[in-house]
Amino acid sequence: MPFSQILVETEPPIGIIRLNRPKVLNALNFELLRELVEALEAFDRDDRIRATVLTGNDDAFSAGADIKELSEATPVDLIQRNQFALWDRLKKTAKPIIGAISGHALGGGCELAMNCDIIIASETAKLSKKDRLLGMHFFNPAQITKLVEIVKTDETSERAIQEAAKIVESIGKTPIIAQDEPGFIANRLGLTLYLQASKLLEEETANIHDIDLAMKLGYNHPMGPFELADFVGLDTRLRNLEALFQATGDEKWIPPKALREMVNQGYMGDPSRRKGSKGGYHEFFETTH
Repeated sequence: MPFSQILVETEPPIGIIRLNRPKVLNALNFELLRELVEALEAFDRDDRIRATVLTGNDDAFSAGADIKELSEATPVDLIQRNQFALWDRLKKTAKPIIGAISGHALGGGCELAMNCDIIIASETAKLSKKDRLLGMHFFNPAQITKLVEIVKTDETSERAIQEAAKIVESIGKTPIIAQDEPGFIANRLGLTLYLQASKLLEEETANIHDIDLAMKLGYNHPMGPFELADFVGLDTRLRNLEALFQATGDEKWIPPKALREMVNQGYMGDPSRRKGSKGGYHEFFETTH
């Protein structure tokens, strides 16, 4: 079904709808609302889809009603369009809607956001009702990994957390709850392990193979710390550590020198997952050491 005001994608079990009027900050007009409702109703009929993510762009989720359209419309136009009927249809859609909000959500845009079951807000989001704001951290690859961290603030209501947990479970994943602190739970734990593994390697206490094997056989981890780093991407691992260091100022999160050298030289991890990568830990250390 072709749309002109929205972009629609399907990544089962998730459907994605992006408001697409960037020149007017995704202002709501009749055509956009009609397309949005039709897309949501289509997802309701699609057995592959269990939840919908509704988003805008970095500048705005939606800056409210399209004032130009309203000013040019005659009373007859407004009656014939009956936008209230579209809002009623939107509220009757059955599957959960996750509002991913960045930038402005004003007027009707704020109302649209409030009609979402859960709101995930970026740092740039401008919303007044903060009791429904939370984060959802999906792990790569999102289609496979079962864990989702629900990230709450001091103002997030218990009802919002419970609704988020239901949505996570409805798409076949397992939720855990974390306070909004740098790294949340899993990244803090995973990066701590990775840094200790890097220190063992740097001190020549053990080699890559044996450090990975220690965690796989000794702690029943499916991957060792270096295997996992290659899997998620060494550039991603570097960004994660840099972000934690910048957020906390704690020197324990400073990335290992070898990691930075690998990324700078084009070793980004598993080449089957990182296009153009020269390889990961084994390839780098075999070549340079």
